[in-house]
Amino acid sequence: MPLDAVFLKAMVSELACQLPGLKIDKIQQPERDQVLLTLRGPGATERLLISAGTGDARVHLTDASFENPASPPMFCMLLRKHLGGARIKSVTQPTLERAVDLTLECVDALGEPGEKHLVAELMGRYSNIILTDSDGRIIDCLRRVDTTMSERRQVLPGLFYHLPPPQDKRDLLSVKREDVLSLISQASSDKAADKWLIDTFAGLSPLVARELTSCAYGDTDSRLGYILTQDGGEALAMSIMTLTEDIRDSRFEPVLLLKPEGKPFDFSFMAIRQYGDAMRTERPESFSALLETFYTRRFSSERMRQRSLMLTKMVRIAHDRVKRKLEFQRMDLDKSKDRERLRELGDIITANLHRIEKGMTVLKAEDFYSETGDEVEIRLDPKLTPQQNAGKYYKDYTKAKTAENMLQEQMALGERELAYLKSVLEEIARAEGERDLAEIRQELAQTGYVRQPAPVKTGRPGKTAKRMKQPESSPMRFVSSMGLDIAVGRNNVQNERLTHREAFKTDIWLHAQKIPGSHVIISTNGGDADDQTLEEAASLAAWFSQARESGKVPVDTSLVKYVKKMPGGRPGMVTYTDYKTIIAAPSEALAEKLRKK
Repeated sequence: MPLDAVFLKAMVSELACQLPGLKIDKIQQPERDQVLLTLRGPGATERLLISAGTGDARVHLTDASFENPASPPMFCMLLRKHLGGARIKSVTQPTLERAVDLTLECVDALGEPGEKHLVAELMGRYSNIILTDSDGRIIDCLRRVDTTMSERRQVLPGLFYHLPPPQDKRDLLSVKREDVLSLISQASSDKAADKWLIDTFAGLSPLVARELTSCAYGDTDSRLGYILTQDGGEALAMSIMTLTEDIRDSRFEPVLLLKPEGKPFDFSFMAIRQYGDAMRTERPESFSALLETFYTRRFSSERMRQRSLMLTKMVRIAHDRVKRKLEFQRMDLDKSKDRERLRELGDIITANLHRIEKGMTVLKAEDFYSETGDEVEIRLDPKLTPQQNAGKYYKDYTKAKTAENMLQEQMALGERELAYLKSVLEEIARAEGERDLAEIRQELAQTGYVRQPAPVKTGRPGKTAKRMKQPESSPMRFVSSMGLDIAVGRNNVQNERLTHREAFKTDIWLHAQKIPGSHVIISTNGGDADDQTLEEAASLAAWFSQARESGKVPVDTSLVKYVKKMPGGRPGMVTYTDYKTIIAAPSEALAEKLRKK
């Protein structure tokens, strides 16, 4: 991703105008590699996200919601101790380094004013967040680096902070046109121009290097030998010098590249034309809004997918086990449908008892059940008497008849179990945070799919500590365009609680037809819901269901009083009557628009 030093300069230029003077009101660490600072000032409240993740290192203002862990990590507690109430003095960037330095005015334990620095190094897998005192001595850091990890640079409490060793590359801001032409002439003619740019100049991402080449020669794959024969590298040198002037004068613009279907693909601080019509371009109002769109929304679902991998695997194993069991039961059911033939063969043996001699293995006799009266061969057990052989066929017939009834009952239970497990997989996919996953684990423990957590020992014989009961989470809340409240369950347990305990009998219940999804409740306060509210609620039911990628989804709607818990069913499984069906279009944009802030 192109979060290069030049893009970071653009980001820092924006933050340097917005943050100085704001006071740190709250410090959170929602993820292991993320710090969230809530900043307040006269008439202003901002939230600054600093991420040191391997694939999403960044710093920007955010409006996204983040779920905090049950207990704050040690690094978060340390930041609260040193930076609580601190005021931001400045936001700077070491010259074309992928690092941001927040200078903070704060008060020490003795009440003496002083300065501290919060440094965010945004360098891929080497990203870090470091707190130093006014002298540059490290107080602590998110990731400690000792000599076993790096011999060149250690990052440990008590050591003085130093920037990473500089790369053996040219500084874009000090290079001249003659220097560029000389460097081109000395380089290997077989080398691609964009690769040469990245290897020669500090602060460039592959995207920008390709764009400079494309602007100069209309092709991102041009090689230096070709460039030298064209114009001696004049066009490429001009592209580089134009970029350096834009950097010096801080002429930046946030640019977001989107795939044709609208998914974020890339971003930059300058216009990108190399893709032609293959990409759409948007220009967000700020660099923070750009990174918010690209990273926070794009990677939140990926983070949840990684967190839920183990849970998803367990549910899929159970799902596949039930599915295989149903397949075997269907095979056995098909076999039991031939049971009438067993009774017929028993009758034929009974009619021919006088012809059977002890020790016979096959009886050849007329099949009086056949329309043509053909002869049939019936296998016999030579160890049994003729009467016992006939009785065996009658017994097998009775067993097959009983098996059919039992198989039908077991298959009905299996189908319900399969539907329940599909709904659990769907709610895992829709989980928005760790609390949602914790509730799903608790639900699976209650239904016997995962083990209950072992009791915590207290150290006293025969005593165990009481495990804190996690508070129940609230359903997702929305408000229709006409002002009616709409609630959407996050998981099966919450669906059941919402429909059978919290909703009034006169409220309206909606659910995607015959597929796993959320229960949706429109609070009507005893009145009726308008058509627009019904359409919007149906769209929410479609979006928060397994069919969210479909164009149109049938959604059933009924009054809550006609929705009943399925007898013996798993959480969230219901039956309903007196319903009508609405064809709705799932819409994430509508869900975001109606979501209650």
